[in-house]
Amino acid sequence: MTLSPEEIVELSKRYTLYDWQAQSAASPLPVERAEGVYFWTADGRRFLDFNSQLMGVNIGHGDKRVVDAIARQAEKLPYISPFMAFETRALLGRKLAELWPGALEKTFFTLGGAEANENAIRIAKAVTGREKVLVRYRSYHGATYATVNLTGDPRRWANERPPMPGIVRVLDPYHGPDRPQETAEQALDRLEEQVMLEGPETIAAFILEPVTGTNGILIPPEGYLQGVRELCTRYGIVMIADEVMCGFGRTGRWFAVQHWDVVPDLMSTAKGLTSSYLPLGAVAIAPEIAAYFDDHVFYGGLTYNSHPLSCAAALAAIQVLEEDDLVGNAARLEPVMRRHHEELARRHPSVGLHRNIGLFGCLELVRDPVTREPLSPYNVTNDVMQQINRALLDRGLFTMVRWNVIHTNPPLSITEEQLEEGFAILDEVLAIADRAIDA
Repeated sequence: MTLSPEEIVELSKRYTLYDWQAQSAASPLPVERAEGVYFWTADGRRFLDFNSQLMGVNIGHGDKRVVDAIARQAEKLPYISPFMAFETRALLGRKLAELWPGALEKTFFTLGGAEANENAIRIAKAVTGREKVLVRYRSYHGATYATVNLTGDPRRWANERPPMPGIVRVLDPYHGPDRPQETAEQALDRLEEQVMLEGPETIAAFILEPVTGTNGILIPPEGYLQGVRELCTRYGIVMIADEVMCGFGRTGRWFAVQHWDVVPDLMSTAKGLTSSYLPLGAVAIAPEIAAYFDDHVFYGGLTYNSHPLSCAAALAAIQVLEEDDLVGNAARLEPVMRRHHEELARRHPSVGLHRNIGLFGCLELVRDPVTREPLSPYNVTNDVMQQINRALLDRGLFTMVRWNVIHTNPPLSITEEQLEEGFAILDEVLAIADRAIDA
């Protein structure tokens, strides 16, 4: 290695721009290598990756089967225009058609999740001839101009200059300190009222995460997604399932919508599609929507659509998910993670809420166990939560700490023993949150 850990950080901060933060606050880890559920910094520290980086390294780090597949593709055909056909694209398209829910078959490839969502919206508007898009407040759909405006959480605020026209925000069935648990019927009644007041004939699409990711692993009440599907069908609204985070095994099924036997009209994926080894996103398209473009031009395109190296990575990552039964492992470890969550909640009054589906989980920390006042306010990661994050890193656990939420989203290849290792660190560090209750 030619650079010291300090030089890696200094040069990275000096010459590159870090996202979602003031640059003076950036404190990146100088990572050197990664394998399985761990990564190591250039100064030799080992970290258990409890968030699969950005909830995307589903098969774990450094799997040689994927690395070798990328290398073989690079030797044969590293790039070709998206107007061409080649074997890896053909094989991946066929494989995805086998995996997509229901009759979804045709796929449009993109660079990642944001572009997948943006193109899904473009497709829905083209097919319906309508302009409006329903989105939820507690959502995240990407960081391009269109998708950050589709996003509900506060990251959109600074990007609404001006806001994108045609976006209609609706509430989702969130359960928290400011709202009691809703039934699916109550949430759907409110949603239909909003649709009627907006004018269903003006609405092209409703985009939603079947299980919300960065905004707190929000699992819908039974019947909600089925009701959304029925409502969209009744009013001719295209249902778009954003499975960028919750897809490819994360929830213990190949796709989260399968927990509720729902088939959307369009489904966006990325992250777990290649296990984040290379950038690739995809939009799965229902046959009747795909048929529209048999005689109509699709006015969209990307230079790196169906990039050969990314297609090779996706085929190999899917093969690893199948060979190692990692979707099954996520399902088997779901009750194990839930048990760890419950044990932490019993021992720590600061754990006010917890939830998981498969290996998609989180802990919500509270200042008051009775009122469940969040330990850190909405859109703020306060000093206490920052202390918790530093303490986790000091003990070798990396995860997402956002507002009052600690995420528990390890690679699907994690073992029960490695899961226990991570929760033992959380158990120790949550003493910091408990002290904040008494303060």
